Amino acid sequence: MELIPAIDLKDGKCVRLKQGRMDDDTVFSDDPVAVAGDWVKKGARRLHLVDLNGAFAGEPVNGEIVNAIARAHPGLPIQIGGGIRSAETIQAYLDAGVQWVIIGTKAVREPAFVKEMCQRFPGHIIVGLDAKDGKVATDGWAQVTDVDVIDLARQFEHDGVAAIVYTDISRDGMLQGVNVEATERLARAVSIPVIASGGITDLQDVRQLCESDASGITGAITGRAIYEGTLDFEKGQALADELKGRGPAMSGTSGSGVRE
Repeated sequence: MELIPAIDLKDGKCVRLKQGRMDDDTVFSDDPVAVAGDWVKKGARRLHLVDLNGAFAGEPVNGEIVNAIARAHPGLPIQIGGGIRSAETIQAYLDAGVQWVIIGTKAVREPAFVKEMCQRFPGHIIVGLDAKDGKVATDGWAQVTDVDVIDLARQFEHDGVAAIVYTDISRDGMLQGVNVEATERLARAVSIPVIASGGITDLQDVRQLCESDASGITGAITGRAIYEGTLDFEKGQALADELKGRGPAMSGTSGSGVRE
């Protein structure tokens, strides 16, 4: 299982939000490109970038920073979410060297768009499903719908989606522990690899995810914990490797032959 550092971009800075609230952020660095380099030096095999401004604007806002990170680390798998709602945006990110784009709000509102993009960009589309109490949230988590997250996930099983990033927004940025039960339910319900996100706090959370019998959990995104030091990233990845074994991590999510 891969432990994936999150770099959330707001106004050109690396921040973390609490429960997705744009007015409740902590700035960790004014230089996100340097932050990315630090995680790579510590052994990150993949980076998770989020354009927070873009998620609300509906189009990329911090795209130049994303491009700069991709240029600085050619060959490193990078996934980007936030404001991705057109084929042109997807093409621009892939051209810049990003490996996967994450479709969130648009996937909820227009599921057919996901299928179309999977056909156009095979192997490069991830769906981001953010949920609170099992219901999908959209627009940078500003709106909670009445759509069941598992029902929606099942719609994407045969579209060619590379993975699902599942975030429990009630725990994201709160350092309260990952919602293992909800993540397991989703992983068991679908055949798509699931990347856990939201609430990962310490080594115990990494251990719980790795010891889950839901084999579809293939990665875990971590943010505030590795910035505030409640989770040592290198120790976390080492523990995941020990418990899961170093196999073909994130099977089925590459599509390009680069290391994962």
